[in-house]
Amino acid sequence: MTLTVSTTDERTTTMRKYLFVIALLPSLLMAQVRLTIIDGISNNSVKQAIEKNTSALLTDINDAQAAGRTPNFGSLNLPQSVQISLSMLWENSPFMVTETDIQERCLQTATGYQVRNISLQMLPREAQNFNEEEYQEAVISYDKQGRIESFYLSLNMNLYKQVMNSNRGVEDLRRRQLILDWTERFRTSYNTKDIQFLDQVFSEDALIITGKVIRQTKSDVQLPEKIEYTKQTKNEYLTKLRRVFKNNSYIKVTFDDVQISGHPVNPDIYGVTVHQGYTSSNYHDDGYLFLLWDFKNEDEPKIHVRTWQPDMLNGQPLQEEEIISINDDWGFGDE
Repeated sequence: MTLTVSTTDERTTTMRKYLFVIALLPSLLMAQVRLTIIDGISNNSVKQAIEKNTSALLTDINDAQAAGRTPNFGSLNLPQSVQISLSMLWENSPFMVTETDIQERCLQTATGYQVRNISLQMLPREAQNFNEEEYQEAVISYDKQGRIESFYLSLNMNLYKQVMNSNRGVEDLRRRQLILDWTERFRTSYNTKDIQFLDQVFSEDALIITGKVIRQTKSDVQLPEKIEYTKQTKNEYLTKLRRVFKNNSYIKVTFDDVQISGHPVNPDIYGVTVHQGYTSSNYHDDGYLFLLWDFKNEDEPKIHVRTWQPDMLNGQPLQEEEIISINDDWGFGDE
């Protein structure tokens, strides 16, 4: 009987959620989504290809949301890797595009083009009410002919511009763009539960360090909290992560307050520190994530170090000098 009630409640919640969306945003559903490139590309044929391919994809996403079906990614002439990534993102949290008339700049990259600031409304399957829906931004990358190469969740546009316009740590604009792109892909891989990507991006000897707050007591006296760190190998970490992905129907990872720093000696080594929010079906935490990236091979960069530490200790935010960064001794000198 309990199972019957639970199933009914779940169906009722889902129905209310979709009725709310339809009532709130009727103009977005079953409507043509149009992308217009307003700047950043001079080749008109490529510009038209980007607009056509993107408009078709975003329109089908909204049509699928309205019809309660899975988008027809296979009919859109997308690469297999993009179809898989989009399907994984949809499975974790169906979404819709919040604008029907999108006008954005086109950014040039080392391998083609990008359109950022695509606003999405995420609709987690297990949200108990519409307040649990949220907005994210997506970035779409294209090859030099205007064909879609990737679709992933992006940093907030204001934060992206802030990092790109800053010369601190990494003066090379192209490298800053590349580092941010891969960091965004890394973040999206948790939202899509993409173990294959994580297995690829971590180096075989990657060091994984996770911190947790330990509350100490001695003779009924409360002692100050401390952070206890645990080291894992790549295989140990991914084995545990597979279980986490399997046991949670919904995972959301967000990044903010991004800092990029170059290594003082090795020009291919970079440290990225972000404030991370992590929410799953039954868990939530906030903390600082540090990634030590190696861009010697720009097509296949590797993460040598991943650390996480809580952002609060003894009820106070961590001080800047307490946050793990590239200034720690990681053993990557002038090799």
